Amino acid sequence: MALKGDRHELDTDISYFMNETATRGVVVSVSTQGSGAAMDSSSSVATVAAEASGSRPLGVLLNDVVDIDQTRQHINWHKDEVQKGGKVTILTKGFVVTDQINGTPTAGQVAYVADSGKISGSQDGTAQAIGRFLSVKDSSGYAKVSINLP
Repeated sequence: MALKGDRHELDTDISYFMNETATRGVVVSVSTQGSGAAMDSSSSVATVAAEASGSRPLGVLLNDVVDIDQTRQHINWHKDEVQKGGKVTILTKGFVVTDQINGTPTAGQVAYVADSGKISGSQDGTAQAIGRFLSVKDSSGYAKVSINLP
């Protein structure tokens, strides 16, 4: 579980597809981008960037992206799963409680996107700021992070 239920989804984006598996709570970035304001442009693809430097973060992934054989089992809607290749929900403004964190941040510290979609309190190369830490990590490794992307 990478996200806890304690979150505020002030602004979300549902215009991107995701063609890889990922765990909710990670930061996703632009892979390819469609033109115009089309909500169903298959060229609007989000990805979990392996390198933070140079990535263009979109926000925090709110779905688990899975790759399952749907002829044998169903998507678990209660866990908010999405099949690989489907549309995902991305938090662009609000706060989440996640364990997808590198290092030991402090409350009030600027939050940056880190390698592999993690969130860090230190800037790595040209990694972009995505918000601010609202707490330190708890004993399970979760911290509250405010996300504020334009």
